[in-house]
Amino acid sequence: MEKEIWRHGSSGAQKAQRAGGGKPETQADVCGAGPGQQDSQRCSRKKVLSPADRKERVDYILESYPVGISRACGLIEYSRSTFYYKPVKNDLKVVDTVREYADRFGQYGFWLLYKRMRKEGIIWNHKRVYGIYKLLQLSMRRKGKRRVPARVKEPLVQPELVNSSWSMDFMSDSLLSGQRFRTLNILDDFNREALHIEISASLPSLRVVRVLEELKEWRGLPSQIRVDNGPEFIAEPLRTWAETNQVKLLFIQPGKPMQNAFVERFNKTYRTEVLNYYSFISLEEVRDVTREWLEDYNHHRPHGSLNNCSPVEFAKQWALTVDNFSEVIHN
Repeated sequence: MEKEIWRHGSSGAQKAQRAGGGKPETQADVCGAGPGQQDSQRCSRKKVLSPADRKERVDYILESYPVGISRACGLIEYSRSTFYYKPVKNDLKVVDTVREYADRFGQYGFWLLYKRMRKEGIIWNHKRVYGIYKLLQLSMRRKGKRRVPARVKEPLVQPELVNSSWSMDFMSDSLLSGQRFRTLNILDDFNREALHIEISASLPSLRVVRVLEELKEWRGLPSQIRVDNGPEFIAEPLRTWAETNQVKLLFIQPGKPMQNAFVERFNKTYRTEVLNYYSFISLEEVRDVTREWLEDYNHHRPHGSLNNCSPVEFAKQWALTVDNFSEVIHN
């Protein structure tokens, strides 16, 4: 009995091979082999359609043939409830917000950008934000460095009021050991008074903000501060601090240090009389010598553009003239 079944199956397979060119009928039907096809052609599966593609085909059937929605959806195997569904979510606000943050923080990846948004009170779901992030193609890396925005030339004029305009700039030098250090010089443009010189091996933007906060405690703040386009001055911490305290940052044009001439002239004096005059062993020694020199510079050293008065003397004369000496504050 077993042998007869085997012989029967064998003869059926042979008939199928003779009829289909060497393939069983079932295999020929699955792979779609026809009379004009080569034996080497491979079987390809039908591409799975997305819901959007299915809806397009249903719309095409409804426009081209006199059939109902149920029939058209059944032909495409598309759910009628999905066909009738109308999205109500509006992502325009999400798009605008994501684009704004991407412009402000172009160096951030998605997660850092999303955490920044959450920290500032925006609580959208991360999947929703990431969908917009990908839609806007913000994950593509920027090519080249970020260019400095175009700067408008601001006229350099002496202020008419004390503590109305400051200037800031960095300098660098080295100890006898070869260790490099930097100085942050802050000047009142009205009477050329040196408000502070911060000395350290590193002076990032957060350190600049901290120094300005210390000056704010005893001196107050000006309406504007003139700076160059250094990375510490264009960084986010200083920009945020300036907006919070309503202080305008006046950026000079790149490669035009003469537009910040008040502090540049001070830098030359400081380098000639301190940095180039002494050989320093430690940063503490630099701070001690600078502190003594600042006391002499502000209170006793004559300044040619101030009628040979020191900065403090000039401020006192001006204060007595306009009867507002109480507005002049010195440490």
